[in-house]
Amino acid sequence: MRRGRVWFTPIAAIAVFALTLAHAASTIKLGVAGPLTGDQGAFGQELKNGAIIAVEEWNAKGGVLGKKLEIVLGDDQHDPKQAVAVANKFVNEGIVGVIGHFNSSCSIPASTIYHEGKVVQITPASTNPQFTERGFWNLFRTIGRDDQQGVVAADFIVKKLKKSKVAVLHDKTTYGQGLADETVKALKKAKVKPVYYGGITQGEKDHRPVLTAVRQKNPEVLFYGGIHPEAILLTKQMRELGMKAAFVSGDGVWQKEFIDIAGKAAEGAFITFTPDQTKIKEAQGVLKKHKEKFGSDVGAYTVYSYVATNMLLDAIAATKSTDGPKLAEHIRKTKWNTALGPIQFDKKGDVLVSPFVVWEVKNGKFVQVK
Repeated sequence: MRRGRVWFTPIAAIAVFALTLAHAASTIKLGVAGPLTGDQGAFGQELKNGAIIAVEEWNAKGGVLGKKLEIVLGDDQHDPKQAVAVANKFVNEGIVGVIGHFNSSCSIPASTIYHEGKVVQITPASTNPQFTERGFWNLFRTIGRDDQQGVVAADFIVKKLKKSKVAVLHDKTTYGQGLADETVKALKKAKVKPVYYGGITQGEKDHRPVLTAVRQKNPEVLFYGGIHPEAILLTKQMRELGMKAAFVSGDGVWQKEFIDIAGKAAEGAFITFTPDQTKIKEAQGVLKKHKEKFGSDVGAYTVYSYVATNMLLDAIAATKSTDGPKLAEHIRKTKWNTALGPIQFDKKGDVLVSPFVVWEVKNGKFVQVK
């Protein structure tokens, strides 16, 4: 049987185009962006899962403005160039708002594209201050900032651990180095000057040369600004080298994989993150739904993504519009009652109340320090 090309008649082509327009007109598209695959894929999945639960809840009630909601995923693989490509794709496809990105090094360059495209961006995870310091009207984050997180880490080191010999490492990324620098600033205000400051490279497997140089300074604490894959290697290798220093890091290390893979080397580590979500009354519903749908407990940023998605959808419903400036104005002026408790934004799009606390790894689990 001979196979030939299928040719559309002008009428057929018009019909297909009309169907496409009808589908687009009947749905509202939200973008969810982050590292959905690769070594940081767990974080991207947390952002995706939180958004899915929120969208399914709204769709079960009929959607928004009489339209069903659709999630469009963007995998930036924690690569700034890929994040820009995702942002351009989202804008060109008519995305009305974006939940993401995860990494500050991705959220910041992508935000320029969203700003130019008049698209609201709410990140559940990017903590670098520069994200909201450029005066863009369309940017928000449901998490705190590193200049808040760094103060919490420094205060804990100086006042609780009562240590003064601190070595500082970072992963040379916008997030990692930014958090390290903010922590150093806070340490210096407490009259503690780091005995060592340096960087490692994401993806490298052997950090012993750097750790050997750090060990020569006899630090009591090693503070690391970065993500959990490198923290796993750092903790294991510093213990192999006989280093007894306490390991302190930030929210990028609050990940079950850190404990599971680092094992005993992770014991006693201190991590800054937000308060225990299982103790928040308003979060119980989404925690239960996540367990039922995905068969696991929520990750670090699942609820933050859920909250961000609900803010965006509530703004669409309240303003009866998908216009970016109108949505941003509503989000900024509203006092939100969320699954994380009350949230309100300042003029920059930052939360008014810093949420950071300290956690310790005890017996293979994260335990909030009282």
